[in-house]
Amino acid sequence: MIKHILKGAAALAVTATVATAQSYPSEQITLIVPYSPGGNGDITSRFIADKASDIMGVNFVVQNREGGGAYIGINSCANAEPDGYTICFISTSPVTVRPHIIEAPYDPITDLSYLGQYMLSKQPVIVRNDGKYDSLADVIAFARENPGQLRWSAAVPRGGPHLATEAVFRAEDVKTTFLPSKGGAVELANLLSGTIDLAVISDYGPALDNGEIKILAETSPGRNPQAPDAPTLGELGYPLELASFFALAAPAGLPDDVIAAWDDTLKQISDSDEFKTLMDRIKAEGAYLNSADFTARVQADYKAMGEATEKYGLAN
Repeated sequence: MIKHILKGAAALAVTATVATAQSYPSEQITLIVPYSPGGNGDITSRFIADKASDIMGVNFVVQNREGGGAYIGINSCANAEPDGYTICFISTSPVTVRPHIIEAPYDPITDLSYLGQYMLSKQPVIVRNDGKYDSLADVIAFARENPGQLRWSAAVPRGGPHLATEAVFRAEDVKTTFLPSKGGAVELANLLSGTIDLAVISDYGPALDNGEIKILAETSPGRNPQAPDAPTLGELGYPLELASFFALAAPAGLPDDVIAAWDDTLKQISDSDEFKTLMDRIKAEGAYLNSADFTARVQADYKAMGEATEKYGLAN
């Protein structure tokens, strides 16, 4: 009798342990997007929320909290309870680049937990297809002959693509006018309307398919598959190329079961045919990294960008 009681107690203990390990998530999850609606960050975040809801069995609410070059939304995420029920979309600029130039209200190394990377985004230098520029050399020639008249923008002021392009103009000693925007979707509209002459964004897919824009160069390492004849900045001899990641983060101090749940969920989503179709549509590269590997990448990139901004004087 005692033997049966002990076996029953052991079984209950195992069941309780399993239940605890599987207790996350048990309620609605809020996913903060620190950019305006319509851009690739917003599009992919909503896709992930929809698929994660199916996998995890809970509802997701996506909230756009744009402003401050993504600082506002990410800071609200960093200051939430570290329980896995408030998470946020992040990209390269506000985590590994911009904090070296404009102080962030959070510390990217100590105030955030990194759930994983799901995508790498190409960030080309683009112009209107009906314009006067056929190469980056044409752009530089115009800027040299017309100081301050070239108007351009990048999705995140003082972000990676902005700094890589700014490094080109500084290397060529030309004066341009940079106009900040609220995100890639807004910036593309500004380019097509003629408000700006040049843009550096990832939200260009439909406009490229429609023949409205052309790619002059790529700011990240490796040529853009959508424009294989367009060189990278490195191939043109310029000093800085930056890969742009899309990923998810949460407040620091997450329980291990939350990290494990997101490792599994992001891997399932990244392996799905629907995700691969989305990557094709937005001209991006699916690139999954689990929490541990992505955290190591953030730490390495943060250190490297600190050295680069100082070396090239990009903080000024």
